[in-house]
Amino acid sequence: MPYSIIDCLFLHLFLKKNYKNWIFYLIKANTNLKGDVMNEILYNKIYRKPKIYVEFSNEIADIPYEESKKSFLILNIMKKNKYKLQFFVSFFIALIFIVIFILNIIKSNSKEKISHTLLSNYKLTTSYGNNSTSKAINVVDTSPFVIGIIKIDKIALNYPIISETNEELLKISVCKFAGPMPNEIGNLCIAGHNYIDNKFFSRLNELSVGDIIEIYDLSGSKINYTIFQKQIVDSTDLTCTNQNVMGQKQITLITCSNTNNSKRLIIKAKNKKT
Repeated sequence: MPYSIIDCLFLHLFLKKNYKNWIFYLIKANTNLKGDVMNEILYNKIYRKPKIYVEFSNEIADIPYEESKKSFLILNIMKKNKYKLQFFVSFFIALIFIVIFILNIIKSNSKEKISHTLLSNYKLTTSYGNNSTSKAINVVDTSPFVIGIIKIDKIALNYPIISETNEELLKISVCKFAGPMPNEIGNLCIAGHNYIDNKFFSRLNELSVGDIIEIYDLSGSKINYTIFQKQIVDSTDLTCTNQNVMGQKQITLITCSNTNNSKRLIIKAKNKKT
């Protein structure tokens, strides 16, 4: 009598026989196969493992190792040369910028030296007396000359004022842009380049309403002007040069804005005694 499936499972749980033998009993219990046929099935199911077929190719052994090594070395050399080229190009560009920067500093310092030479040679109290001021002006009014000095202690500014404005004179010192002679009634407009802390009017942005500006004229007299207005305007806005000052003595300082070259920083001051 063939074994039932339940009988085989029962025997497996309680007797804990090897699972391979119990597969044999299961197959025997549920099939009519006997002898060699059943043994073949059992052998194929239990003992025979699937075969893995791996094909090998002789091409692996034919890899041109030496050629690959040469190619790798060539690429490595090219990368190194590339990095060297980039380094030298960057170094050369940086060197150019450094040279330009140094030349600009030298140029600015030379302008400062010219301005200070004019200032040191300008003897207010000895060159002109009160009676000879108009005569001196008449002698030199055909060419640019120094008409006074502007001094602002708060920002350590001290420059001669040149009698007229043009591009070459603006490279030397601050210049009269419009208005009367220093310390006369009217609005004396003084223009100066902003060399961003390499002097002239680069520090005007540090001034505030109420600060004092000193102006020396040809007679050696000094008048203090108190700042009453500070503003930024467009480069085409020339309303600051208006001469309608109601009989007052005023000065207007004009320079480029520190943050925008298309804008102008305007400082207006007046003598409170007039």
